[in-house]
Amino acid sequence: MRAGGGGSGTTPVRPRWGSGVTTPRSLSTGSSPRGSDRSSDDGEELVEVTLDLQEDDTIVLRSVEPAAGAVAAVASTGASPSSVVAPPPPGGVASRSRSPAMRRTSSHRLLQFSQELKAEAFARARQFSQDLTKRFTRTQSRQNLAEPSAAQSGIESALAARAERRQRAQLDRTKSGAQRAIRGLRFISGPNKASNAWIEVQANFDRLARDGYLSRDDFPQCIGMTESSEFAMELFDTLSRRRQMQVDKINKEELREIWQQITDNSFDSRLQIFFDMVDKNADGHITEAEVKEIIMLSASANKLSRLKEQAEEYAALIMEELDPEQLGYIELWQLETLLLQKDTYVNYSQALSYTSQALSQNLALRKRSPIRKISTKLSYYLEDNWKRLWVLALWIGIMAGLFIWKFIQYRNRYVFNVMGYCVTTAKGAAETLKLNMAMILLPVCRNTITWLRNTRAARALPFDDNINFHKTIAAAIVVGVILHGGLHLVCDFPRLINSSEEKYAPLGKYFGEVKPTYLTLVKGVEGITGVIMLVCMIIAFTLATRWFRRSLVKLPKPFDKLTGFNAFWYSHHLFIIVYISLVIHGEFLYLIRKWYKRTTWMYLAVPVGLYVGERTLRFFRSGSYSVRLLKVAIYPGNVLTLQMSKPPTFRYKSGQYMFVQCPAVSPFEWHPFSITSAPGDDYLSIHVRQLGDWTRELKRVFSAACEPPVGGKSGLLRADETTKKALPKLLIDGPYGSPAQDYSKYDVLLLVGLGIGATPFISILKDLINSIIKMEEEEEASGDLYPPIGRNKAHVDLDTLMRITSKPKRVFKTTNAYFYWVTREQGSFDWFKGVMNEIAELDQRNIIEMHNYLTSVYEEGDARSALITMLQALNHAKNGVDIVSGTKVRTHFARPNFKKVLSKIASKHPYAKIGVFYCGAPVLAQELGDLCHDFNDRCTSKFEFHKEHF
Repeated sequence: MRAGGGGSGTTPVRPRWGSGVTTPRSLSTGSSPRGSDRSSDDGEELVEVTLDLQEDDTIVLRSVEPAAGAVAAVASTGASPSSVVAPPPPGGVASRSRSPAMRRTSSHRLLQFSQELKAEAFARARQFSQDLTKRFTRTQSRQNLAEPSAAQSGIESALAARAERRQRAQLDRTKSGAQRAIRGLRFISGPNKASNAWIEVQANFDRLARDGYLSRDDFPQCIGMTESSEFAMELFDTLSRRRQMQVDKINKEELREIWQQITDNSFDSRLQIFFDMVDKNADGHITEAEVKEIIMLSASANKLSRLKEQAEEYAALIMEELDPEQLGYIELWQLETLLLQKDTYVNYSQALSYTSQALSQNLALRKRSPIRKISTKLSYYLEDNWKRLWVLALWIGIMAGLFIWKFIQYRNRYVFNVMGYCVTTAKGAAETLKLNMAMILLPVCRNTITWLRNTRAARALPFDDNINFHKTIAAAIVVGVILHGGLHLVCDFPRLINSSEEKYAPLGKYFGEVKPTYLTLVKGVEGITGVIMLVCMIIAFTLATRWFRRSLVKLPKPFDKLTGFNAFWYSHHLFIIVYISLVIHGEFLYLIRKWYKRTTWMYLAVPVGLYVGERTLRFFRSGSYSVRLLKVAIYPGNVLTLQMSKPPTFRYKSGQYMFVQCPAVSPFEWHPFSITSAPGDDYLSIHVRQLGDWTRELKRVFSAACEPPVGGKSGLLRADETTKKALPKLLIDGPYGSPAQDYSKYDVLLLVGLGIGATPFISILKDLINSIIKMEEEEEASGDLYPPIGRNKAHVDLDTLMRITSKPKRVFKTTNAYFYWVTREQGSFDWFKGVMNEIAELDQRNIIEMHNYLTSVYEEGDARSALITMLQALNHAKNGVDIVSGTKVRTHFARPNFKKVLSKIASKHPYAKIGVFYCGAPVLAQELGDLCHDFNDRCTSKFEFHKEHF
């Protein structure tokens, strides 16, 4: 047990966690809320107020608590409560304590008293500070007499310079205090309020505690800092060190005390805790070694491995900025200045205009009735899906018409008297199967779809949903197979076998004079081909599901080969057997004898012919596209970059993709990848992320052919033209269309990529900057070549005049582009590091605005990322380089607020047609789509949303 000062009289006993501190100086006083002229006999509550006397002569109110010690002091001395002042302990520094049973109050009387007390105590505290300063000055003077005069003069001048700089750097705390208290240095982040979070912390304590005590190792999990346990344990040690104790276990009351400190609304309190975390020896000074240590701790909590490697360099940068006097240490006020004024170090342009906030305010204030909400959602849905809806309605209508037509046809035939509605339903389902088996090939005719994208058909047909339509038709085929095959096997065949001889006789010309058995019907050509198709479809459909295709199902060896993209790819080629069986099945129907009534081949002729033609074109075209690998690099995050020569006949648009085959991995498999090079580049490039078995094997093949990285080059492994080892051969096919290729028809672009989903937008950004530069060059050249007008000007013949004036000028509609890239790993920024730096250098007109977001780093305002945030701003201002991405593009932390992003773009570009393109996981697509609809309903700008999923 340790005693803490509570008044001038009897010293109250405190628990072990409520021990004193060494810094800053504290002044405790007990008083009545009504003033010093009232005694305790009038029933008023006495309180103990703890004040911190800072070195800049400012006072910080630390706590207001029931003053048990003060009451005892008043009773024994007879003095007025306000005159009871706790004397400082030996050393001239007052101790500070807080009872675990402390009871906070927000009554008006206490608040009024605290304000009066601060004003009353200020003069006394200022006098106390001046006395200490004089005493320190006399001590320093005696020490300096023994030192050389040159050293004395240097230290005095450095101290004077720092004092002068400190005076200039005083912050306007009254204006910014509220904002700092909310946003600055939060140790606990999250949507829960402190009270609700404490309930969860208590439950964690009850679960983790042993014999009523929580160990230091379990502290991170208890307060919800499992992912940054090293930081949490350092916080534990800091609070223990502030109490002049070293403990490994705490009870629930001590945990409550810790929780109150780290969730305190006071920015000054949290700043002091953070300062103490850095100041390990508690001398009030932070050295360069201590700065390096906290940088490494913050980097570890935020999974920034590269930042840890450069911690020494960045620690020197902070000391250079904050310690220009070269005293070898920094103080609390300097750390506060850097934390609160980090934005002043940033010399890059702000993202968007903040001049108009009315839009976002209107969004928050508008309220709608339930009927209005339903009608709005319905209108949004129709606006988004009208192309899909009319195509689906047409398709369903055709299926329904064919089913009804065939149903009525067999309803009027004699066979209905034997087999009943089973045969009519089975034959109706068979007619829809013929249609769907033909249509399922059309959405995968990629060359045809790419060509149709550039026609007027794109205005009415949803070509972006070709694969979804392919899956929808597949689902309809499953239903058709169940109805057709199931009714034949369990209904038609049994009823035929069990029919009387009289009823069977008219059907003898179809099934034979002798009534067949069930096995005879199944063993016939019709039955065998039907069973073959059924088995192949079950295999193909099962392995095409997400669980098997994405290897979400874990099977033991050797059945694990049934999962993954390879299993999906090869099983899908069973369709060749299915279509051959389907044609044979259609030619040997039981109830149809005339050839022109066997219509299966009529349904399949055009789609199968078109698909076969496309596959033939791909085969010969891939052979003619001879590519030569120019560069290979393997980056962090399992991303393989392939740069290859561009065939002269290979013409593409930014945003499109191509298929790639590597015979060394598989001689049959083709996989699609977005093209990351611009159409104007003299090479082709793709970025391949390892997500499946084929990409994993591709990385292994190229890793074997690569050499270790040369000094100064990024990438884990690298190969180029100078590599002596033979690189694997590549075949390409394409290009093929995608939603992003239509970017040029918009005034403004908003490009959002998640992880590897940034690949199609890199090509767009490069093409955008190249097109703008080329347009400017053409304008300059046209001005130089245009014939001068005037009597003394040179003569230009008519042919030259017609050639110059008739030359079409490049028209580029897009004026601005905003690129938002969200990723989880710091190494991901290496993928497009060169491209981002190139765009930043060439974009002199600020047409392209790039934003990187790293979700592994805690959001701005969190204590775990506070040092990284200010270091990032400082390094960018000094060197123009972001410490996280290593590029000239600033990296933001946590996830972007897309509501604010769209609001700012709409404010900056009124009446503009804005194309919003998204590529990545489906999780964000819904949010962006809804935001686009909301802003279309409430602002003058027009947002059009396009998505693409990997």
